[in-house]
Amino acid sequence: MFEMKWLYEITLIIYGLSLVGYFIDFIQRNRRANNMAFWLLSMVWIIQTVFLLYQVLIEKSFPVQTLNDSLFFYAWILITFSLVINRLFPVHFIVFFTNFFGFFIYLLYISTNAQENMNSSGIEFVHEILIAHITLAIVSYGFFTISFLLSLLYILQYRFLKDKKGFKWMWRIGDLRGLDNYSFIAVTIGVPLLLIGIILGVVWAYVANAEFYWFDMKTLGSLLVLVVYIVYLFLRLVRGYQGKTISMYNTAAFLILLINFFLFSSLSNFHF
Repeated sequence: MFEMKWLYEITLIIYGLSLVGYFIDFIQRNRRANNMAFWLLSMVWIIQTVFLLYQVLIEKSFPVQTLNDSLFFYAWILITFSLVINRLFPVHFIVFFTNFFGFFIYLLYISTNAQENMNSSGIEFVHEILIAHITLAIVSYGFFTISFLLSLLYILQYRFLKDKKGFKWMWRIGDLRGLDNYSFIAVTIGVPLLLIGIILGVVWAYVANAEFYWFDMKTLGSLLVLVVYIVYLFLRLVRGYQGKTISMYNTAAFLILLINFFLFSSLSNFHF
């Protein structure tokens, strides 16, 4: 069980990285990110296929007899379809959403399996889900912070150029297009990390039988932060906002993040 626990965790990490890659491709049409995500997902498919063949050929049972087994087979089917679509059909939007749903199903399978076998390894795995939830949320906050600082530098550089002042500092700050683009990239990475972190938090509460409050201030605050940055991506990609306007919005979004991190945490019933 100990070895299986580590294999589950490694598979989840690879799957999560694949999902981030597909999200970057979904937002920016980045072929390099798409190829990386495809090969990472292929590794997950190979691991799951080995499990499937072992159960069919060695244990002589097809994984549909219980709800937990059906979740595993469902996740395998979704990954298989996603790989086929990604290579044969130019429908990249459906690839991302299929993988996002497949990741949730696979996570639900692993969590249900841990709950049904709540020995020391299962308890440790549930605890590690909580650690992963907190870690991913904080890492995403790190990317949002970098994005905020880049937006702040954009506004400062914009002011220098408009007022024709601070020429000795301008070359050290960087060009406006680069600052705007790097800020956008940081948000693009941060959003899927925060989304996966929130999903892990909900799953942890379900598996650990912990008291979970959808109306808890930190829970609502985290969802609000996610929505705010999704709106950022919408404004940038759909409405075409760039430059100073989107930098001002990004600055306001970061203030909401700070409120959630410091104020809402102190008002939470079960968060730190």
